[in-house]
Amino acid sequence: MNKELMVKQIAVMLEMQHAMNTKVHEKWFDQNYQWYRAIWIECAEMLEHHGWKWWKHQTPDVEQVKMELVDIFHFGLSSRIDGELSFDEIAEELAGEMLEPVVKDDFKQTLEVLAGQAVMYQHFDGASFAGCMEQIEMPFEELFKSYVGKNTLNFFRQDNGYKDGTYIKEWDGLEDNEVLVEILEKLDPKHEEFKNQVYKGLADRYSTLK
Repeated sequence: MNKELMVKQIAVMLEMQHAMNTKVHEKWFDQNYQWYRAIWIECAEMLEHHGWKWWKHQTPDVEQVKMELVDIFHFGLSSRIDGELSFDEIAEELAGEMLEPVVKDDFKQTLEVLAGQAVMYQHFDGASFAGCMEQIEMPFEELFKSYVGKNTLNFFRQDNGYKDGTYIKEWDGLEDNEVLVEILEKLDPKHEEFKNQVYKGLADRYSTLK
């Protein structure tokens, strides 16, 4: 993975995360939310999807594990925004960690490093997070596409009546998140206007329902 591109895309996600947090609470940064707690709780939920019980047969639900990783990244980005460093500076630091993944003997052990960092040090550890991605075979490009897609869909929902109940969630027999997957498959995540293209794709499809 090209570090320059990774830094650029992490900075984009930091900006998007800040915007989403601001939509939830205008002064979110002053609330001192416990992002680290959300991280280790999500880690536990992810382990259930992956499977850990030696007394019964379990097959990892890889797609659900990947979805949980995307959710953790939302919390991880939020925890890194400190009001002092710029998004570019934070992205440079986080990319450096993610390009040197910590990988243990299996996914479960690597996940426990990620959870342990959150519990013991109240810290989002980019290296063990990247290790989890590596062992579940989730390239950074997939993380970026999934993150931008989910974030953009959340904004689109809010902009189109999600709070007051007027938003239409089923689009011609498909749920909006299924439509999102179709849109993402047709776009290039390296394009500078990627997130705007995702929003436009959603808006164009949604307009046909009215």
